[in-house]
Amino acid sequence: MSGKLPLELKKYFWDVDFEGLSLKNDRLFLIKRILDRGNTNSVKWLRTVCTDTEIMTVLRKTRDLSSQTANFWSDVLQLDKSQVVCLQKPYSPIPYGLSS
Repeated sequence: MSGKLPLELKKYFWDVDFEGLSLKNDRLFLIKRILDRGNTNSVKWLRTVCTDTEIMTVLRKTRDLSSQTANFWSDVLQLDKSQVVCLQKPYSPIPYGLSS
């Protein structure tokens, strides 16, 4: 497989240098972004280059996914939702009106 990402993925990475991304160096970022914003074809591509174990690791470690994405992928991969960090309550909620 070449080091270049499929050009169809570029629309999901509008905020970064797409040509500078690589599957080897930016794997976690690519997985998170495609799971959260990708379409069917981009997710199919992702699942050909990443294992379910890698995706489960992302679900267990990141708070950067939407709850809808986290719920969906935990169901697809049969992952206990108590292991999905972005579905857990925040560590220290800030009451409305207070700021630090």
